[in-house]
Amino acid sequence: MLFMKIGLISDTFIPDKVDKLPLEVFKLFEDVELIIHAGNLTSLDVKYDLEKIAPVLIVQGERDREYGNDFPESIVKTIEGVKIGVKHGEVNPKGDTQQLYYIAKELDVDVLISGHTHQPLIEEMGEVILLNPGSPTAPIFSEATVMILSLENGKISVDVKKIN
Repeated sequence: MLFMKIGLISDTFIPDKVDKLPLEVFKLFEDVELIIHAGNLTSLDVKYDLEKIAPVLIVQGERDREYGNDFPESIVKTIEGVKIGVKHGEVNPKGDTQQLYYIAKELDVDVLISGHTHQPLIEEMGEVILLNPGSPTAPIFSEATVMILSLENGKISVDVKKIN
């Protein structure tokens, strides 16, 4: 049986919004094998802190560019037979699922993980699953959140985890 748990996080904005990640993020991610950050990390300290738990993949958000963080604009990785794409998701209007779907098609992925809206999203569009973990530190019109993505024998399950 193939099984993998992945922690999804985005829009941490440290130190813009808060000084450091809430401890609850580390508890929620303690048994993940990989962490995917969908951009706007801003401080490399977040990367170093998360790397103490598991390897971290990060894409660049607009604030990362301002901070001079040199992350790729997009990442595509096949994990347990599922092709996963990551892109910050700077589309207009913000969070437009049709445009995110087209990004997923361009990247030729089964799952697209994005950020930018600071709101959690799980949406199936055709054969593509769009995921946005929200933000654990700077939510907008939602609660602070991260996600746990579980892959088991090519099947996908996602849990939104609230940060109290």
